[in-house]
Amino acid sequence: MKKLHLALGLISIIALIAAPHFFKTYGVYLLTYWLVYVIANLGLNLIVGYAGLKALGHAAFFGVGAYTSAILMRAGMDFWPAMAVGMVLCFVLGLLVGFPALRVQMHYLAFATLGLNEIFVLVVKNESWLTGGTFGISNIARPSLFGYVFKAPIPFYYFVLAFALLSFFILWWIVHSPWGKAFTALRDNPIRAESLGVNIQRYTLLTFAIGGVYAGMAGSLFASLVQYIDPSPFDVQISILMFLMVIIGGPGYLLGPVLGSFIGVFAPEWLRFTQGWYLLLFGLVVVVLMVWLPGGLLSLRQRLASRREARAHELARLQTAHRKTA
Repeated sequence: MKKLHLALGLISIIALIAAPHFFKTYGVYLLTYWLVYVIANLGLNLIVGYAGLKALGHAAFFGVGAYTSAILMRAGMDFWPAMAVGMVLCFVLGLLVGFPALRVQMHYLAFATLGLNEIFVLVVKNESWLTGGTFGISNIARPSLFGYVFKAPIPFYYFVLAFALLSFFILWWIVHSPWGKAFTALRDNPIRAESLGVNIQRYTLLTFAIGGVYAGMAGSLFASLVQYIDPSPFDVQISILMFLMVIIGGPGYLLGPVLGSFIGVFAPEWLRFTQGWYLLLFGLVVVVLMVWLPGGLLSLRQRLASRREARAHELARLQTAHRKTA
C-alpha cells in the first residue's frame, strides 16, 4: 500500500509539473490560483479537520499575509522578508485568536472567528492611508530569486507549486508527529486527551498559530499573483468558501484541501455556461455532497467499506439465525 501511495504521489507531482503546458494564460492563472488556496486550506484543515475546531475567519489570516506583503513591498522591501513578516504576524494573530477557543466551542467559536474576519475587513476599508481602502493596492511586484523575476505565468506557477509541495509535506510531517496525535486526540475527545496528559491550551493555540502561518504564506503569494488587492477577496464569504472547500474535500484527510480547493476554484468556471445560474448550481452541488457525503469526497471509500462490513455482519447474523431455526 505504501508503494502504491508513493507511486500515485510521484505521478501526481509529474502531472502538476506538466499541467501548465497544456493550458493558455488564463488556465495557468487558475491553476496557480488553485495552488494558493490549497496552501491556505492546508492550514485550515489542521484547525478544522485534525483539531476539530470550527473556525470561519481564515480569510482574515489570508488577508493579513496579502496586505503585509503588499504594503512592505510598496515601501521597498523584497518579497522574501515581506512574506516572512506576514507569516510572523499571522502566527501571533493565530495565538490571539486561539484564546477564545479555550473558552468557547462549536458554533460559538465559529461566530467569534467570523467577528474577527469582519473586524479585519473594516480596518482595511477604513485605514485607507495604509491599505488604500476600497481602492486597494496595485502594482504589487512579483517575487525574484537570485536575480530572476518570476514574472511570466508558467514560472510563477512553478514558484507557487514549490511552496504548495513544501507546505503539504510539512503538514504530512506534523500529522504523523506526536503533535498530530495530540491534535486528533483534541478533536476526538478533549477530556480524555487532557486526562492522558495532552495540554489542551497549548495545542489549541498552536493549531490556530500554524494554520495562520499557512494562510499568511498563501496571502503573500496571492498578492503577487493578482498584483492588486482590495478588501473583497478577504471578506466573510471567502472564509465560508474556504471552510466549504475543506469540508467538501474531506476534513482530516491530507488531500482533502487539495480536492476541495480544486472543486471550489474550477467548478464555478465550468458552470459559467449557465450564465447567471452557475452560483445556484454550485450551491446545489455543495448541498448534495454534504447530504450524501458529510465526511467529504475522500470519505467515500471509508463509507463504502463500512457499508460492505455492515452487510457482511447482517448476512452472518441471518445465517446464524437460520441455522438456529433449522
